[in-house]
Amino acid sequence: MAKSKKTEEKTAKPQSRKKWLIENLTSLGMALLLVLVIRSSVIEAFKIPSGSMIPTLLVGDYIFVNKFSYGLKVPFTEWIMDEPVQLIRREPPQRGDIIVFKYPRDESIYYIKRVVGIPGDKIEMKDKLLWINGKKLERSAMDSVLETSTRKLIDDDKYAKDYLKLSEETNANHKYVMMIDDSQFANSYFGPVTVPAGEYFVMGDNRDHSHDSRFWGFVPYKNIKGRAIVIWLSLWLDFSNQEFSFRPLRTGTLLR
Repeated sequence: MAKSKKTEEKTAKPQSRKKWLIENLTSLGMALLLVLVIRSSVIEAFKIPSGSMIPTLLVGDYIFVNKFSYGLKVPFTEWIMDEPVQLIRREPPQRGDIIVFKYPRDESIYYIKRVVGIPGDKIEMKDKLLWINGKKLERSAMDSVLETSTRKLIDDDKYAKDYLKLSEETNANHKYVMMIDDSQFANSYFGPVTVPAGEYFVMGDNRDHSHDSRFWGFVPYKNIKGRAIVIWLSLWLDFSNQEFSFRPLRTGTLLR
């Protein structure tokens, strides 16, 4: 009888370990699947690698992008199909939205810019001033307090230039801070062009140091990943040049 009990115990232990392993692997698999579903259709994190959106976004900002802003997509369809399948279509991008999208000339690269023109808009630049549908956008000097705090941020950034001017531009009742470089003349005039149906015209807030729709054209709706909503971390590390920048006060900054 004693031998029989020992044999049963030895048999039970491998079964118990196998059951424990299966349960934990199943739980881990479900957790990973949930993370992938959320990343594919709800929210995703991105890092800002360039200064084209200064002063709104600085190099080293980590942001969350709301992929549900313009509709609910069937999970994983954008990974296996040319165009994601949408279950729910919401209001499309509006002027002033900051969007992350696949670069139309190389869809393996992601860009972040601000929507300036929506389908049907006529876009033109005259002497660095933006015109939409024949109307010049209002531009005003920044509030002195805001300018001081913003200037400190961009002066600390390796991509900032002393000759950049800070202004506020009102785009469809949405006011945002932008930067103009008076030493740059190549981008003083552009257009006019009309935004085609299903496409968008985008520009960087660092107006004269942004590779955007003025150079490579429009962004198709299918390329848009979502709307940038918040900065969750701001940290820049460059071991090659021994540069380090940590901006804790930017954590939680809502993007507008």
